[in-house]
Amino acid sequence: MTFSIVGRCTETGQLGIAISSSSIAVGARCPWLRAGVGAVSTQNITLPALGPQILDWLATGQAPAEALDRALSSNGWSQYRQVAVLDSQGNSALFSGSEALGRHNALAGEQCVAAGNLLAEGAVIEALVEAFEQASGCLADRLLAAMHAAMARGGEAGPVHSAALQVVGDLVWPIIDLRVDWAESDPIGELDALWRAYQPQMDDYIVRALDPTQAPRYGVPGDE
Repeated sequence: MTFSIVGRCTETGQLGIAISSSSIAVGARCPWLRAGVGAVSTQNITLPALGPQILDWLATGQAPAEALDRALSSNGWSQYRQVAVLDSQGNSALFSGSEALGRHNALAGEQCVAAGNLLAEGAVIEALVEAFEQASGCLADRLLAAMHAAMARGGEAGPVHSAALQVVGDLVWPIIDLRVDWAESDPIGELDALWRAYQPQMDDYIVRALDPTQAPRYGVPGDE
């Protein structure tokens, strides 16, 4: 019911996740990121706690595989989980339990890792990784290009209804946190449109937060 790509930009050190699902509000449960630490996509029969736990252990210096194993073993029911982990240096770890739904696959690439279940075909995940590796532009552009490539390869076996895009950089909060919680069709296309609308304003929101005296005008009544 879900497929995702977790990626890192070697130029900026940014970490990001793009994800889509047949379930509602996938962005509320599955993607977890922490600036300077790592990114985790926890999916299939989702246990949201795995994301923060793995990030906590990555922050102590544990390798992705060790942090992933520790989280899975401490929570139980690992056979129902699918998890993809990328640390701040681009090292990765993957897990798909024996009860992962339908056709499922997980694959690590260059500075990325992808996973999915209830897929139209296993090659959807290869398409995610290949598109991310070959795409140009900023991290968000590359993540979305990978999602479009996955859909072109078949995506999920059934329709997808929600999607999310998150990116962290040097700040403690996400510099991109966009979600389509429900769409009857093409949530990835709607997410892409959200990103195109947000991208020109992204730096303004960072400036406003760090130095309000330099904030651009808000363009609303009373902003004089």
